[in-house]
Amino acid sequence: MTLSLDMMDETNELKAEHLELVRTLLDYAARQEGVEDGTELSVTFTDNEGIREINRDYRGKDQPTDVISFALEEMGEGEIEITGAEMPRVLGDIIISVPRAREQAGEYGHSFERELGFLAVHGFLHLLGYDHMTKEDETEMFGRQNEILDRYGLKR
Repeated sequence: MTLSLDMMDETNELKAEHLELVRTLLDYAARQEGVEDGTELSVTFTDNEGIREINRDYRGKDQPTDVISFALEEMGEGEIEITGAEMPRVLGDIIISVPRAREQAGEYGHSFERELGFLAVHGFLHLLGYDHMTKEDETEMFGRQNEILDRYGLKR
């Protein structure tokens, strides 16, 4: 199974190993979640200012955050579903703040790679419909995240 993954590092801070980690981890998570081969998504790595602008413009929160995801499969009011057997599944976009990932790795006492992986899987699960708006949903989502990360070998 391989995702069709488009990754862009706007910060030019990440090493090839970081990008490969995210790629292989998301492929692993996709297999764990039963996602179809060839499913498309994008991951953009940005800075705190870049993610602050996105957070302000799309969520009404004028502050930086660690990860934001935009699920393309969520239907908005009045939207028409486009279907076709020949079309690949398109999950959406994940945006990760590299500086925030570094800060949080220090705060939580684990590696930058673990935090980067955590944020990538967190955004990916949001694209699949997981959420953490209620305590029950949070328990399910964070449990699944940790299970994927642990099985992949990216432990705290």
